Amino acid sequence: MRIDLHTHAKLSKASDFSTAYYEEMIREAVANGLDAVALTEHFNTRRFFEVYENLDRMYPYNGEYYEAGSLKIFPGMEVDIRETGHILLIGRKEHILEARRHLETYTEKGRFIPFADLLTLAEAYPLLKIGAHPFRASTPLHHLDPAELRRLDAFDLNAKDMYEYGSEANRERVERFAAALGKPVTAGSDTHQCLQYGSVFNELNHPCGSVAELKQAIASGAYDIHVADSLPLQVKASVMLKKLLKRLAQLETESPAPAVAIGESSPQGA
Repeated sequence: MRIDLHTHAKLSKASDFSTAYYEEMIREAVANGLDAVALTEHFNTRRFFEVYENLDRMYPYNGEYYEAGSLKIFPGMEVDIRETGHILLIGRKEHILEARRHLETYTEKGRFIPFADLLTLAEAYPLLKIGAHPFRASTPLHHLDPAELRRLDAFDLNAKDMYEYGSEANRERVERFAAALGKPVTAGSDTHQCLQYGSVFNELNHPCGSVAELKQAIASGAYDIHVADSLPLQVKASVMLKKLLKRLAQLETESPAPAVAIGESSPQGA
């Protein structure tokens, strides 16, 4: 079972959820050989709860994951902490949504939840807890208290960081850091677009139908990480695509279609 444990549903935090956009992403995930993804959308994204309201309309949910054809979508979210850093939480939809409600007062920069408090909140539910991109310059985790870091289940080997800092160098650094804490490493593309799927993923030794099974497989080391030779090209193309799409969205906002007065004909060819 091939699973990407760090993915997003939207282009950016500021964008609205688009059914067509996410359906295209899912098609590409399947085309790139994935059997499952964890949807770890930012907890303070615009209209967070609407993401799951839309998924409920798009795909059946069986109590553990959404069934998007052959692809399993495990619910989750990516949470900012006060000390700087991102934590991935993955679990049943009801647990993710309940935990998110407890974070409602912590969504603004400067008011993020302290790391220890987030861990205590997450431990109230059977969630998979992964430290995202621990050596990313903007949101590192390596500076945090080792005793608190050991409360996590794993650390994220992130496609964006492998591109930014060098694939082998970043992987060695993350694996050495995780090993010192007695924790495994899992792979995540961190994709916001369709082009990055398959750049890095986890291949489990057997299928997992629940987050509890995922946690067990990760804890026991019953998986391998695969890094595609095309990772640098995929991430570079994704970065360029994201910039282009955000610019197009900005232009649409700045230059809305001219209004047509009642009774006035539309311009020729409109």
